Amino acid sequence: MLEFIGIVIFALLIGFSIALHELGHLLPAKKFGVKVTEYMIGFGPTIWSTVRGETRYGAKAVPLGGYIRMIGMLPPAQDGTTRSMTTGRFATLVSDARQQSADEIQPGEESRAFYRLPVRKRVVIMLGGPTMNLLLAFVLFAIVLVGIGIPQASLTVNNVAACTPTVSQPAGAPLPSGECPTGSQPAPAAVAGFEPGDTIVAIDGVAATDWADTTTWIRAHPGTSAVFTVDRGGAQVELPVTIATAQRPVLDADGNPTEEYVSAGYVGVGPEFVWVSQPWTAVPAYMWDITVRSVSALIMLPVRLYELVTETLIGGGERSSDSPVSVVGVSRIGGDVAAMDEPMAAKAATFLGLAASLNLFLFLFNLLPVLPLDGGHVAGATYEAVRRRLARMRGRPDPGPVDMARLLPVAYVVAGALLAMGVIVIWADLVKPISLQ
Repeated sequence: MLEFIGIVIFALLIGFSIALHELGHLLPAKKFGVKVTEYMIGFGPTIWSTVRGETRYGAKAVPLGGYIRMIGMLPPAQDGTTRSMTTGRFATLVSDARQQSADEIQPGEESRAFYRLPVRKRVVIMLGGPTMNLLLAFVLFAIVLVGIGIPQASLTVNNVAACTPTVSQPAGAPLPSGECPTGSQPAPAAVAGFEPGDTIVAIDGVAATDWADTTTWIRAHPGTSAVFTVDRGGAQVELPVTIATAQRPVLDADGNPTEEYVSAGYVGVGPEFVWVSQPWTAVPAYMWDITVRSVSALIMLPVRLYELVTETLIGGGERSSDSPVSVVGVSRIGGDVAAMDEPMAAKAATFLGLAASLNLFLFLFNLLPVLPLDGGHVAGATYEAVRRRLARMRGRPDPGPVDMARLLPVAYVVAGALLAMGVIVIWADLVKPISLQ
């Protein structure tokens, strides 16, 4: 039941992100006087709509995006007509698109066409959608970091291992008989009498400051005998410990274990995690780190998609955790988060962090300078501004708006590629979903 609720809530969050993105286009468009005829969430058949003023607002059956329709998105051809001088399938598509754009402009509304706006206003309108995703990502990350906090290991013991770890038994689990497996021995913490709830106060009389420093000291002192002072129910208890030598994984820069091992000191206690609120200044730095990773994911997207098709869908292999996911897949992950056997704070932080990361990725993806993405329109407007400035510097006539209609074939190809990618990833999310369980 919790999984279903999580899926529904995350799907609603995605819908809210889409609605906010399109609102980012709608508000400046209306502010600048452009006539907006439609504001729609989703694609395909309309399942609900209502008219307010000159705009129809509604929702469509396939909630995989949204759009607003502004009149005059495409300027006339250079000769002032809507027809192309060339022939062929793409030329016909371009001419038909120009004609449709011209037909949307009613008599007396010529000044309200999108293409007649100054470049800066067109850029503001097209960047309004991605900016909304960026702002939503900031708000969600702020709720996670400032409102909930991030988990940090405390000096309070959460669990005590029974045995020293080995490569085959990294958690130090005993055999069903209760004895330690071959190559392992009783963990020093278990022998010394550590109990869950103990708080490490000092080691050999030196005050313990935090878990990271304590762990570093333990790993650096295999074979050393030391007295651990712990707080147990308000009373201080001294526990003599002989630190064992065990094969421990080498940690990467993020603190995650790698496949390499090294001999290091081991006691056998695991920490309790507490949620520590972060300052507001931590939010931009955290977002920058996620942005760098998202840009890397965008660059590797074609490779990951190829691997998803050849290795997972065709080859039948396991799906990689870093393979692309659709709104279907990310909603299922949201359901997994809701069903986790974790404290509510951990669920909320993971859930909101996932939604924030998705919005940050949508912001970056929509900035790609290709049609039909927002970045394609921004690139066209920027090129138009540069071309006009160069014409003025050279004393030449204003070259007029950039003929974005000529790029429609590119837009159709990109849209087709995105549609195909969406179908592939949705299918993979249905037959071989990524799961946190």
